[in-house]
Amino acid sequence: MQDIDIKTADGTMDAKLFQPEQGQGSGPWPAVIMIPDAFGIRPVFEEMAKRLASEGYVVLLRNPFYRNGHASKLDLKGSFEEEVFRKRIYGLIGTLTPQALKTDAAAELDFLSKHPAVKGPKAGVAGYCFSGGIAVRMAADFPERIAAAASSHGGRLATDSPDSPHLLVGKVKGELYFGHADNDGSMPAEAIQKLDAALKQSGVKHVSELYPGARHGYSVPGSAAYDKDTAETHWRRLLDLFGRTLRG
Repeated sequence: MQDIDIKTADGTMDAKLFQPEQGQGSGPWPAVIMIPDAFGIRPVFEEMAKRLASEGYVVLLRNPFYRNGHASKLDLKGSFEEEVFRKRIYGLIGTLTPQALKTDAAAELDFLSKHPAVKGPKAGVAGYCFSGGIAVRMAADFPERIAAAASSHGGRLATDSPDSPHLLVGKVKGELYFGHADNDGSMPAEAIQKLDAALKQSGVKHVSELYPGARHGYSVPGSAAYDKDTAETHWRRLLDLFGRTLRG
């Protein structure tokens, strides 16, 4: 793991870069951008990025809230059941406007394109919780650069907002994957239906599936909703998606 800084138009984005260890050849390897959930970069996501890297990928794990501070100083520990914490997190998420997200994605892709360990001009992206929508937006903003985007228990993917992620899928040229949690307040059944209708109409290659009984956060070890069996299914889906789109 390597701590890195990426210059953007809005400041310096802190991130961590993971590369395959010995036994995976000398590279270069395809790249995947991993965006953590609302609790930000922390050891569990470092382990997830390391696991993905062990499968033969350069993985960029970045701090989505760098405008508000370095990941090591943000202190995003807490519970959404606590009103003060909940308001703080929603405030941070609210700063990530479509233009800010496009700025960040451009900087990340530029960094990866120049890195000697990265193979090819295209990358994959994996988002969790609120960052599932960011993954979709990246694929829409950079259709020639994002080969595949995955959203695991992504929230608010299909809303009445004019910048709802589901309205962007027609711009995507890569492949999309959505793993939905059952009984997820941030992505209820009617929202999944709205997303699926948009995906079907767009003609984009995609998979959108519901994990029965799984809760929001099923893929992140240590979370109250973590479910090992569902998490392993999520890993199989990710590796299949990126293997098919980035290693061909």
